[in-house]
Amino acid sequence: MQGMLSALNSRLSPLLAGLIVAASCTLGASAFADQGTHAGFRHHSIGDTHAETRGRPSFGLMLMGGGDWMDDAFHWFVQRAAGGHIVILRASGDVDLQNRLYHDIGGVSSVETFVFSQREAADDAFVIKAIEHADGIFIAGGDQSNYIRFWKGTRLNAALDRHVRAGKPLGGTSAGLAILGAASYGALDGGSITSMAALAEPLGAAVTLDHDFLHLRFLDRIITDSHFGKRERLGRLIAFLAKAQSTQLLDRPIGMGVDENTALCIDGKGNATVFSGSGGYAWMVQPSTAPGVVAAGTPLSWAGIRITGIGTDSHVNLRTFEVQHPAFHRTVDVERGILNIHVAAESSAPTASRRENP
Repeated sequence: MQGMLSALNSRLSPLLAGLIVAASCTLGASAFADQGTHAGFRHHSIGDTHAETRGRPSFGLMLMGGGDWMDDAFHWFVQRAAGGHIVILRASGDVDLQNRLYHDIGGVSSVETFVFSQREAADDAFVIKAIEHADGIFIAGGDQSNYIRFWKGTRLNAALDRHVRAGKPLGGTSAGLAILGAASYGALDGGSITSMAALAEPLGAAVTLDHDFLHLRFLDRIITDSHFGKRERLGRLIAFLAKAQSTQLLDRPIGMGVDENTALCIDGKGNATVFSGSGGYAWMVQPSTAPGVVAAGTPLSWAGIRITGIGTDSHVNLRTFEVQHPAFHRTVDVERGILNIHVAAESSAPTASRRENP
């Protein structure tokens, strides 16, 4: 009998050891891929957060204008992330994008989502570890004022800058796009200003421009805006440029508006292309002079603002701001808060000029 027990123990010992090792690995994985509610954030993940990234990530900025998620743009983004680990940052919403990235776009080892509800979470060691581990980071839509209030000046803010400096891709859509520029419309008053209101008082308290948040290569002079054509935001982007220049937030600022269902994707040399599922554009807004009249309580006047449409057949170099095969050219004058849009002869637009008070 004693011999039989000894033989049984000898057989069980390797099995028990294997089970202990497996349990330890499982506990180790859950320590990083923990899911649920934490102090100030919720966390979700899918895939293997410990898998080795086979390739090397490369620099990329994906400026998405809101609306539908552009699969072609996300394929570009995943390629830049070397098929590794993606982290999604947001302050509202669910895991739809996480699941779509992992299951439908595919080709990634894992996707994690952090949903922030308090500023303290942006200094949490668990969050920072995931950011530092990420091969690509995407900032979802929502309310950009939450991103500024929750993240600016935190460990997360510094980690995002380090991520980009390390040559890894970063993207954002809608509110996530709004904060990528060197100065950004923060909507810190709780509203979303219209073009009419912004042009009527560009130095007003409702034009809440934020500065010194993210510091991204090729965007150091740029103010971004989303949902551009559909929500008629050309006027307010011009007002943002006027305020940024007149208050010396930026030197010679340039606007970049992106339409819905459209993404402007920028590589490590500053070359950018547009992906769009609905014939959308990126709108490059380049003032040629300083604002004529920009003063407190006074409507904006500003002449000679160049508008260049960047379409799916276009290419733009964001080091020189040269555009090959532009979709259209326009010139805008602002007279006491009213836009006068002059359409170039070669444009497909139906009229030579028109007045617009969007």
